This record gives sequence, structure tokens and C-alpha cells, in this order.
Amino acid sequence: MSHFETVIGLEVHVELGTKTKIFCDCAVEFGAAPNTHVCPVCLGSPGALPVLNEDALKLAIRASLALHCTVSQQSKFDRKNYFYPDSPKAYQISQYDEPVGEHGYIEITVQGEKKRIGITRVHLEEDAGKLTHSPFGNASLVDLNRVGIPLIEIVSEPDIRTAEEARLYLEELKSIMQFCGISECKMEEGSLRCDANISLRPVGQEALGTKTEIKNMNSFRNVQRGLEYEEQRQTKLLLRGEDIVQETMRFQEETGVTVAMRSKEDAHDYRYFPEPDLPRIYLSAEYIEERRAEIPELPAARRKRFIEEYGLPAYDAEVLTATRVLSEYFDGTASRVRDPKIASNWIMGDLLAYVKANSLEIEQIKVSPEQLAALIGLIDEGTISSKMAKDVLKTMLESGKDAKSVIAEQGLVQISDEGELREIAARVIAANPKSVEDFKAGKEKAIGSLVGQMMKETKGKANPQLVNQIILDLISR
Repeated sequence: MSHFETVIGLEVHVELGTKTKIFCDCAVEFGAAPNTHVCPVCLGSPGALPVLNEDALKLAIRASLALHCTVSQQSKFDRKNYFYPDSPKAYQISQYDEPVGEHGYIEITVQGEKKRIGITRVHLEEDAGKLTHSPFGNASLVDLNRVGIPLIEIVSEPDIRTAEEARLYLEELKSIMQFCGISECKMEEGSLRCDANISLRPVGQEALGTKTEIKNMNSFRNVQRGLEYEEQRQTKLLLRGEDIVQETMRFQEETGVTVAMRSKEDAHDYRYFPEPDLPRIYLSAEYIEERRAEIPELPAARRKRFIEEYGLPAYDAEVLTATRVLSEYFDGTASRVRDPKIASNWIMGDLLAYVKANSLEIEQIKVSPEQLAALIGLIDEGTISSKMAKDVLKTMLESGKDAKSVIAEQGLVQISDEGELREIAARVIAANPKSVEDFKAGKEKAIGSLVGQMMKETKGKANPQLVNQIILDLISR
């Protein structure tokens, strides 16, 4: 039994899906040539004044409401002062004591049990630039295109107890943000970034231990790995009677360890003060309710509906609501077929395997939900077997053609004519007397050989269920 309890809180930066930056008209474009989307406002030139992008405010309010936060009718911006090479103003416009949203929560499922993780706050702020460290010498390059891109920072309560819970929280948070159209949350492009605070305390102690912060982890897997390593490191130090130093750490993906970056700052180190160039934000109750009306069915509600309406197992519902697009694809297919579980099997199996193997997103595939439902319908009515349908689906995914066209072109119509199959079966039985003798001697597996011969004779087109019935009927006489 561990001597210590782990306490984890997460700070997640989510890039808002606006077309322009938060305080100017510069375009938001990932991958643009360095320093091509900058202006006096986002560079903080003297005399340039920021103007709040209302789209960013709307998205921040929608995100806060989706996270069950209270949205205040008044908030303001502050200056967070720090010097860093990718921050040309030497301060960041952020929110401090009056954020957009407070006191929300996210629910996760841990080993079958619901757990609620509190959300302390959701606040708006601008992003900093990006440094690239040259591998050819002691030099760094700065790209300021990212300066001024709108972010929300979502700060959790220290309610997380394991690295696995942290990963589950992040997965649910990402789904909510994507479902609500807040952000695409592409970690590889930096539109979702996570800092994790972790401390240990003796079991039963209320006061928190000294925390360390792991910065800017770029995948959920690395968040879990980084926290697991840091938990082990702190445990060893405490068991040896050594103190934990409050500091900011970096997780090294290659080695799987955390290394110190700098001492951890407290809020007073940033010398926050109200941003003098932006007015306070006043929101009417009607304006907030308009944002609430924009929130679609959220992942948890959709999972519940899939289980209740379509009779899916909880695992299937979890997989199929990983993203909004995937859940809509399933919805579009399941509503058109006799058995939604069969649609779930096809999507979670062959379809997602194809998507993964070809590094695609579900929205990029060429087969629509209507086309997949039509294919499943052809299996249902006995036109093709499930085995043949796998090949048909593969061709559909590569060509975008519908199932009937592919079946006609490849001559794959299943043979379900009983008379025709009986004639073939009679020939197969006559040619394989040993298998018939084995079956009659009690070796039931011998029938598999006869079925295999039938499928070979028909080039896989025979209806497998009918083949089994006919062969059993003929050799049992």
C-alpha cells in the first residue's frame, strides 16, 4: 500500500476556431510562412490598440457553458507581465480575477464508476509566439504568427488522483470542445496543449504537498507517461526524507523522464494589473442564453442515447463518440439499417481500420453513411455474404462507388438459389466420400471440408448458411 496520495490538476490551453486573432484582424493560419501574419497590434507596437474579436468571446462563453461553468455578466482583461523572447510586448493579455467562466465540472468514467472533476475557471487570453532552436548552432528562430491567436485556458480543480484519470479527463475535454465547434484540438498543431501540476501528500493529510509542473506535453499518452514518471520520482524523494522543489519540468519523450526547466512562478511574480486598453466586458442574460442554445448534444448525452436508442454496449458507444464527426457518421448509418450493432461493428472494424491504415480522418473517406447502410442492407437480404462485403467495402473506400456498382462490376452476387446449390453439393459429396464417412463416424468437423469444397466450387459466392443446411441434409439421409 502506498504511503502517499497523488494530487493532480491540469491547465489546458485550447486554441479557439476563429478566422482572425483575438485583438486584431491578422489571419489565423497554421503552417503559414513565418512572420507573415503579424501587425502593430499583435506585436504590441506603441500606439496600437487592441479590439476584442467577438467570435472569440462567443466561443469562450459556449465552452464555459458546455463545461457547466457559471458565466459572469461582467469580466475583464489583465496584463500578465513576463519577459520571454517569443512575447514581443513583454506582457500577455489574459484574464486573472474575473474570468469568463468559473465553477464547472467534467464527468469521466473510471473503472466503470462516474467521477466528477471540478473546473476552477475558464479564461480568455492571447497566445505567445513560437521559438525554433537551430540544430546547427547556438541560435533560436522566432515565429510571431502565433502571437495573438485566441486561447481559452481551462484550469481544473486538484481532483485527479492518477495519471489514467488525467488522460480520461483530457479525452473527454477534447471531445466536448470538438462537439461544440470550439476548436479542432489538434495536439500535433498545438491547438490543444496541456500543463500538469502534480504533488504527493501522506495518505489522510488534507494540506497539499509541494507541486511540480510539467509543461506543454503534446499527446495524451505523454501526459500519462510524464505524470507516472513524476509520481515515481517524487515518491522516491519523499521516502528518502528529501524535499520536493517547486519547479517547472519538461517531459522528454525519448527517455520517458522529466527534467527541470526553471523554478515555478507564483501569480504575484507576474504582477497582474487590469489591461488599460480594453474596456470591461458586460454580458446580458439573453446574450449568454443565446450561446447556451448553440451547444449541441454533448458526448456524454450522445453515448447515453446510443446505448438507449440503438442498444449498443457501453464500449461501442464510447468508441463511436470519440469525435463529433464519427458519432454523426454512426448516427447516419445506424438510422438506416435493421440492426445498429451491425453498423457499429462495420464502423469500428473495417472502416476505422482503413482510416487508421491510410492516416485519414473520418470526414475524408469516400463512403457516406448512406452507402455503408446500403451495403449492410445487401448483406441482410442475402445478395452478398459478409466475407464478400469486406472486399466490396474496400473497393468502395478506394473508389467512392456504391455497393451495387461494385458488386455488378466484380460479379460478386451471392448464390442463394437452393436448386443450384443442391446440384453443386451433390457433386462435392460424391467426390469426397472419406469426409462423408468421417462425419457419419462422429467427426463433426469433417463437414467443414465439404463446406470448403462448396465455397471453392462457387468461388466464394455460395450463401454459407444455405450451404451448411444443404450439405447436412444430403449426408444425413
